[in-house]
Amino acid sequence: MSSLMDMALIGAVMASTLRGTTPILLGALGETFVERSGLLNLGLEGMMVAGAFASFLVGFKLDSLMLGFVAAAAVGMILGLLFGFMTITLRVNQIVVGLGITIFAHASCSFLHRVIFGNQFPIMFTAGQTHEVPLLSKIPLIGQPLFNQHWLLYLTFLSVPVLYFIMYKTSLGLRIQAVGETPWAADSSGVNVLKTRYIAILFGGIMGGLAGAFMSLGDLAFFVPNMIMGRGYIAIVVVMLGKWDPLKVFLGALLFGFSMSLTSALQVAGVKVSPDFILMTPYLVVIATLLIFARSTNLPAALCVPYERGQK
Repeated sequence: MSSLMDMALIGAVMASTLRGTTPILLGALGETFVERSGLLNLGLEGMMVAGAFASFLVGFKLDSLMLGFVAAAAVGMILGLLFGFMTITLRVNQIVVGLGITIFAHASCSFLHRVIFGNQFPIMFTAGQTHEVPLLSKIPLIGQPLFNQHWLLYLTFLSVPVLYFIMYKTSLGLRIQAVGETPWAADSSGVNVLKTRYIAILFGGIMGGLAGAFMSLGDLAFFVPNMIMGRGYIAIVVVMLGKWDPLKVFLGALLFGFSMSLTSALQVAGVKVSPDFILMTPYLVVIATLLIFARSTNLPAALCVPYERGQK
């Protein structure tokens, strides 16, 4: 009996780890390209909040999950465009703009949710559906936790090698790296620095919006204003600890996804630990990881540095 419970617990931890990893990984992969281009998007947290709200609102009102995800991507792209216009075109301080977008998104989504739904928190019962992978889902112990998940989870994990290839094996990836290190040299070589940075931030916005949508429509089936709970900032930490490499970023996101799964696993296992301490676990992992690895992090040379043609 105890062995069956242990197996069930292992399966639950694996499934919870994957679900906890997905929104962080989505946001972090987009942020990897953004920071490689020389932009620091602290508005990622706000983009995730806006994506979560927009996806739930559209999906709930139109009874269409797919339109909900499209709405999340569109809202994320719009906020990315706003961030790009302020920081790339107008050359406003990136940290100020990012924090401003996050504050704006939190406040506006809370306000709109209260206006539209009042004090109610409706549930979209069709959300969160999983899809079994034939044959693989039948593997004992790991089959159901790993291969009976939401379609966006599969897409997120499969995108890691694709984005790695784009970053290091395509001209677009090389241009993004160039404008994040020596934009003046890239400009003199014929690379459009501003256009390349716009492409990066728009992609980062779309990924941030989808990360929020996964939480409201993929993992859960409702929206509450504080549901992101700092995952956008954790994604930024993961990017820096992963040294802007999609594969290393994936491993970092998996670590934090696992730490988040402990919040439910420890409770299921009956460990007598304060629930408040359990909820603190993911953030304690962030602090510990920063203390261990932060010193070895080398930022892109032009990160947070506005570019104006003719200047070095």
